[in-house]
Amino acid sequence: MRIIAGSKRGMNLFSPPGRDSRPITDRVKQSLFDVLQKYELPAEKIVADIFSGVGSLGLEALSRGASFVTFIEQNPKILPVLKQNIEKAGFAGQSKIIKTNAFSTSLVDSERPQYDVAFVDPPYVDSSNTQAGSPLSNLLNQLSEGVSLNGFVIVRTHCDTVLSQSYGKLKIIERRQWGNMAVTILKKTK
Repeated sequence: MRIIAGSKRGMNLFSPPGRDSRPITDRVKQSLFDVLQKYELPAEKIVADIFSGVGSLGLEALSRGASFVTFIEQNPKILPVLKQNIEKAGFAGQSKIIKTNAFSTSLVDSERPQYDVAFVDPPYVDSSNTQAGSPLSNLLNQLSEGVSLNGFVIVRTHCDTVLSQSYGKLKIIERRQWGNMAVTILKKTK
């Protein structure tokens, strides 16, 4: 696993031993960021990498010019690896780590800048239910208030998982599938 493009292009990322992370393949990550480029993302944007694991998506965003990334992860086995990757890339001053379960903590804070982009990459088992009242639905409704107007939320799920057309002010604008993984892009509207 590595950073694909930008200022840290080619940098290999550390991974924890075992199967505690769910890495996105380089090919799929490249395809995803190719799609995001048509929306002029992530350059100069404030980003949240939710369920960040070792930080692959957030670090890719920083390498491609994001101004700041908040990494949100709860796994104590992965957190030291995430910190090591941020330090290796030299992005400690452009990022912060929040150790929490994103499904059970409010991610919206009036004193913190709203996100322009939020990557939501929960374990597939935790994202299969997308109906009202589900943990994923509640998180997306919360993010509807936590992203800026015209902000984006990118949700990675198993290809069999289908999101609702909207969550609060977030509306689906695009869905892509690569293998058994799907990415749904939602945009905040008025």
